Amino acid sequence: MSEQKNTLRELADRYKLTAKDFFKHPYQGFIIITRTGVEKIMQHDKIDVSYEVVPELTENQENCCIKAKATKVDDNGEIFSVESYGTANHYNCPIKTKKSGGALPHYPVETAEKRAKARAVLQLTGFYSKGVYSEEESDDFKRPKNK
Repeated sequence: MSEQKNTLRELADRYKLTAKDFFKHPYQGFIIITRTGVEKIMQHDKIDVSYEVVPELTENQENCCIKAKATKVDDNGEIFSVESYGTANHYNCPIKTKKSGGALPHYPVETAEKRAKARAVLQLTGFYSKGVYSEEESDDFKRPKNK
């Protein structure tokens, strides 16, 4: 069995994930976990995430940088934590337009928060080291619409 299949099986078994919680990137082949999958991991491991806006990198909600600190306590009472960042701006979170014209709402703060959370949780649980990424990290990481 391939390492990727073992990783998927480990994810699914340990965190009680379903096929809706992860998928294989259609072009690059690595594993992508959905936002609901990240939330299930957080709940299973009782991970707490706190956030901080990085003011020197955030400007008028056009460019936003959020630092997330994810913390968990293992079965022996040992505390583990990791910090990671999420950013959103018009380059990596483009403003989309309605079919009828006009701009759709743009949420860079919320996007940066989701990205920071997912990165911190996946780092803390070791899945980054196994090549598992979050769908929140890039628009290129979204599940293909035909699946």
